[in-house]
Amino acid sequence: MDFLRPASWEEALAAKAAHPTAVPIAGGTDVMVEINFDHRRPEFLLDLNRIGDLCEWEVGEDSVRLGASVPYTGIMENLRGELPGLALASHTVASPQIRNRGGVGGNLGTASPAGDAHPALLAAGAEVEADSVRGSRLIPIDEFYTGVKRNALAADELIRAVHIKKADGPQQFSKVGTRNAMVIAVCAFGLALHPETRTVRTGIGSAAPTPVRAKGAEEFLNAALEEGGFWDNGKIITPSVAQQFAELCSAACNPIDDVRGTASYRRHAVGVMARRTLTWTWESYRGTAARTEGAA
Repeated sequence: MDFLRPASWEEALAAKAAHPTAVPIAGGTDVMVEINFDHRRPEFLLDLNRIGDLCEWEVGEDSVRLGASVPYTGIMENLRGELPGLALASHTVASPQIRNRGGVGGNLGTASPAGDAHPALLAAGAEVEADSVRGSRLIPIDEFYTGVKRNALAADELIRAVHIKKADGPQQFSKVGTRNAMVIAVCAFGLALHPETRTVRTGIGSAAPTPVRAKGAEEFLNAALEEGGFWDNGKIITPSVAQQFAELCSAACNPIDDVRGTASYRRHAVGVMARRTLTWTWESYRGTAARTEGAA
């Protein structure tokens, strides 16, 4: 196994173009596990730790440009207001040591359906910035996951950053695991309210071959909120609407039975998380709307 250690982003792209099978390593929290268990034996490792740009973020007017190697701890400590869903998901990642090393770019590169960042990225509507010697492009998060541990990156591309819309409403993340720390998700669920567009987005993890959105549930809830005037009147969402939303989220799953949980349990748990996160986010939205009216 050869170890490539570029000193700049340009050198990294050139190395990836010359060695398309090279596996990028930054935090190493996924790659090293696979190597240590002999599940993977790449010909080349491409070390990105000397490239400081990957560990930086920029808060713009409408979105955050998050470097691929910004550690989860950095998201939790610095971007909780702009990216609340991703910050909540970051809290659930493994241990403090791994949160200090791992980043969203690694989650995306591995593309495991159980990756903790995926539901929050789907719910927020992120875009992945992919670079190569041929140029740069933005891949919508909905088009990024192409199969089990497969993504839309070309062989010569590297993830440089993720562009994530700043939260304009409440966001939530929930995860079920066999214990409270150092655990791979049995299933996970992310929810984001977008009051500016009067829409809701979801993200489901570890309950299908890829991270997915519950688009049918979103369409149902968007229509129910609009028809009932909920965005304007701030009423409590009726139990029947919440239950129907939960059932549609469960229906969006395509899980498997494995050592962490059964398919039927995953569907049930996703429905419970969907109903609960909807309740939490809507209560937060109602509280914000009430404060805004009071100030006016």
